[in-house]
Amino acid sequence: MKNNSFLAVSPGIYREDSGMVYEDYVPGEVVEHRPGRTITMTDNVWSSLLCLNQHPLHIDAVYAEQTPFGKIVVSSLVTFGIVNGMTVSTISAKCVANLGWDKVRLTAPVFVGDTLYAQTRIVSRRESETRPEQGIVTVHTTGRNQDDVPVIEFERTILVPKQGAEQ
Repeated sequence: MKNNSFLAVSPGIYREDSGMVYEDYVPGEVVEHRPGRTITMTDNVWSSLLCLNQHPLHIDAVYAEQTPFGKIVVSSLVTFGIVNGMTVSTISAKCVANLGWDKVRLTAPVFVGDTLYAQTRIVSRRESETRPEQGIVTVHTTGRNQDDVPVIEFERTILVPKQGAEQ
């Protein structure tokens, strides 16, 4: 994996550099994404309404109190967006294109006040058959709450540049 977070711009001047190129992705290796992210009611309501998800379980406290959960449950799109977003600076900052997400599973509810953490395992990589300066990488990400309970997992496939071909 990449072990240098800075690029030399000129003598004594460095630029932060995030993301990885094809050669940095080693199948089996794992990246822990930090810091964590505590979910607020604002995150949940704004994102739920932005996505037109008006299910009362996500935005109506009185309704939610009468369900088996007993309180508002954070929308799965909020959970997905935040956990996926936590991976961007490492996993896809240099990505040419997202090719898709697969096997998305919501394994436990997320509540306002929960803090989420993410971890990504490199599943596979292969050179692109049609783009010789790029490769296709698949990763598996798991989001966990503050109690280390997995709340979401998914696979993501991205197209990434090879060393020297990044933009």
